[in-house]
Amino acid sequence: MITGSIVALVTPMNADGSVDWENLDRLVDFHVKEGTDAIVAVGTTGESATLETDEHVAVIERVVKTAAGRRPVIAGTGANNTAEAIELTQEAKRVGADACLLVTPYYNKPPQRGIIKHHEAVAAAVDIPQWLYNVPGRTGIDMLPETIAELAKVPQITAVKEATGDMDRARQLIDLVGDKLAVYSGDDATAYELILLGGKGNVSVTANVAPAMMHELCMLALDGKADEARDLNERMMHLHNAMFVEANPIPVKWAVERMGLSGSGIRLPLVTLDERLQPKVELALKDAGII
Repeated sequence: MITGSIVALVTPMNADGSVDWENLDRLVDFHVKEGTDAIVAVGTTGESATLETDEHVAVIERVVKTAAGRRPVIAGTGANNTAEAIELTQEAKRVGADACLLVTPYYNKPPQRGIIKHHEAVAAAVDIPQWLYNVPGRTGIDMLPETIAELAKVPQITAVKEATGDMDRARQLIDLVGDKLAVYSGDDATAYELILLGGKGNVSVTANVAPAMMHELCMLALDGKADEARDLNERMMHLHNAMFVEANPIPVKWAVERMGLSGSGIRLPLVTLDERLQPKVELALKDAGII
């Protein structure tokens, strides 16, 4: 079982929006060196919504190759089209991903029984560990704890990323499925709290810029050191907040570029961080000792 800080890796791009393969390799090596425990390739933060299918698969394959077994790689393969999700999951397995992360189908807003059938179909089609991903603020649909409990019966489904930041929800979810699924936070600001409740780690945006600190935070919580984890999280809160001053991954991509780890590219309809917000993100990076 994967535990600790799991970076939701940005996909570095050149100014023209093409994938920056050299810096993708550098980022993977950076995370291995800095203590990140696992890597999500082409999740939301990796701009999955605007990568073409061949690029999507190529990025996963490159991350797997560069990680070279030094860290597990979880491939983002979710889609609101079940056939597309199956295809991406098949391709992720083919190129060597250790698991797949499948976001709740977005925009078309299926009922709970549709969510269940969607994930059951992907699990039936591809024999690879699959992580559910609930982020209603992005998808427009909330995968309820009872739905997750039903999907926990599917052998291929092994984990869930819960990104609501709601600790009452997290407690309910861990009580329902914590003995069957690994529960991960998808909300940096509250991740340590979910881990203290019995979660196994955090899929993190902040880890892109502060991998060692996020690893330490998760380890403190996993060790039950609540006071130390809370103190570290309070010191990081300025940084957590800065990563969401505009829609993810706009701020974090600007921050990674400011750190000299990536080019300036981002794909429309996302755009470069508003100039008025750049000083706020820069100050957070400086306060954290990152630049």
